[in-house]
Amino acid sequence: MVKRIFDLILALVVTSIFFIPILLVGIVVRLSSPGPVLHWSKRYGQNNILFLMPKFRTMRIDTPEVATHLLENPTIYLTPIGSFLRKSSLDELPQIWCVWCNDMSFVGPRPALFNQNDLVELRTRHGVEALMPGITGWAQVNGRDELGIPSKVDLDVEYLQKKSLFLDIKILWLTVLAVLRSKGVSH
Repeated sequence: MVKRIFDLILALVVTSIFFIPILLVGIVVRLSSPGPVLHWSKRYGQNNILFLMPKFRTMRIDTPEVATHLLENPTIYLTPIGSFLRKSSLDELPQIWCVWCNDMSFVGPRPALFNQNDLVELRTRHGVEALMPGITGWAQVNGRDELGIPSKVDLDVEYLQKKSLFLDIKILWLTVLAVLRSKGVSH
């Protein structure tokens, strides 16, 4: 209950601060490449229930629907501003909608894509699926795109065992630092 109240207060603050930048990014995405402004991807949420998660579209509309690290050459699929949006993490801003809808928290394991069966299976084996997924998480501040699935799940399990409001605040602070440095973004 405390985490949900914290999420709602933070969602109100973030929405207020980033409302204009969200609108501006949406306009730039729309003008820079054909296709919708948002990409809605099927993700596994709490208790492995699928939900739709929005991101500003950073890839062309003909990109295969797989995890980016599985693409042979992901950079060929990026829109003209896709790399910037990813490195700045501005593409993640629409996920605040999922916090409002109670599909996500600000902090938790990143929600797996609908076809990342290996990640879902390993998380389920360790009880991580019981957690609400997050916009950021312990794995994101400890490597992000640079981590393999077993390492991500190990960090998810560590978060599950140590979760607290203090740890969430620490992860949010580390996320701000990582975003400012574009740390852990491979494309």
